[in-house]
Amino acid sequence: MIGFWLFVAIIGLLAIGVPVTFALATAGALGIYLAGFLDNPAIVTQQLLTGINKPALMAIPFFIFAGSVMTGTGLSSRIFSAAHSVVGHLRGGLAQVNVVSSFMFAGISGSSVADIAGIGRLSVTEMVRRGYPLPFSAGLTVVTSILGPLVPPSITLIIYAWLANESVARMFLAGAVPGVLLGLCFMIYVAYVSIRRGYPTEARQSIAIILKTLLTSLPALLVPVFILLAMVFGIATATEAGVLASAYAIVLGLFYKTVNWAMLRDALVETILVTSLVMMIIGFSQVLNWTLSIEQIPQALADLVFQYVQSRGAFMIVLIVFLLIVGCFLDVTAAMILLVPLLLPLADQYDIDRIQFGIVLSLSLLAGIATPPMGIGLYVMCGLKKIRLETLSLAVLPMLIPVVVALLVIAFVPQVTMLLPDLVMPTNR
Repeated sequence: MIGFWLFVAIIGLLAIGVPVTFALATAGALGIYLAGFLDNPAIVTQQLLTGINKPALMAIPFFIFAGSVMTGTGLSSRIFSAAHSVVGHLRGGLAQVNVVSSFMFAGISGSSVADIAGIGRLSVTEMVRRGYPLPFSAGLTVVTSILGPLVPPSITLIIYAWLANESVARMFLAGAVPGVLLGLCFMIYVAYVSIRRGYPTEARQSIAIILKTLLTSLPALLVPVFILLAMVFGIATATEAGVLASAYAIVLGLFYKTVNWAMLRDALVETILVTSLVMMIIGFSQVLNWTLSIEQIPQALADLVFQYVQSRGAFMIVLIVFLLIVGCFLDVTAAMILLVPLLLPLADQYDIDRIQFGIVLSLSLLAGIATPPMGIGLYVMCGLKKIRLETLSLAVLPMLIPVVVALLVIAFVPQVTMLLPDLVMPTNR
């Protein structure tokens, strides 16, 4: 019963507009009370420190800073031009460019909000100028921003790796192929819609122009490759890779002659604010998760589900539907920190690899970026382009079909996720 009341408290507090961090803190305090540990208040501070005192989490501020610097150096236009030269001639040219540039930028920023604010602002403006409807243009930009936290480097995957006690490098490798798959699903959807609605194509670029634009943006596009190679070959840990990525971002800014003190100051401020928020969520969630563990709620949930859902396939379907619903109401980081300790025993019982499970869980929750009422991507785009939330939400709904298709493939074809991790960093499990 304690678990039930804790989740009721969280949902109720979020429903009345309480910020996620304070909702988790309140639920954690309620859990301590219901579990009968009020006579030992030191447990709260002990669990708070236990939650954030993890070496893997040290990588988070460095990757946030690297992404902020990359965004601040004005890479958006270079990446957009590179994508335009390669896929602009396809059916629905600028819409295809939107998808490809989002994928390219995802490997640099690792953030959906950065994707929308950076590439999205430029993509939507150009698409509307060429005759695409604003709701379609804005909706496509929001939904393709899901690629940001899926393609390495990704803060979301770092947090999951910490929660599941998995290798960050293997999680990054696991996100690569699903990221490409999701991008291809978006491109197929765009081609279908463009043919039906008669959206225009762009002129085919010459080989010389394609090579020139790709070479111009190549130093930026090599960032995810640079990070993965450093981690896979043992040159750097996740934290050290984050430091190297930050240094590389500054050097890249100097190379493009776009870095300045004001931009670096803004990047540092954003890093401090975002890192503080993430750490607060992690700390308060640790208090809550400790209470759930003491009461053996994860084991009880696993036994209950296993009693009614016998097959692995049925469990995957139930899991995806559940997570898609949760993603509509909870922030990705908060939902992951709350649910991973509860759901991992279930994944183990159904013999699902924790790496594959992490990608399914991450992508399912990331869909919430583009779904009301909590979809942060929707609110960012409404602020940028002055479009009504209802109009944008309706435009986004059919665009979630590629996300569901990709999710089902990832869930039922484990090789999609496990190919690179098992090939590059095999384990003895």
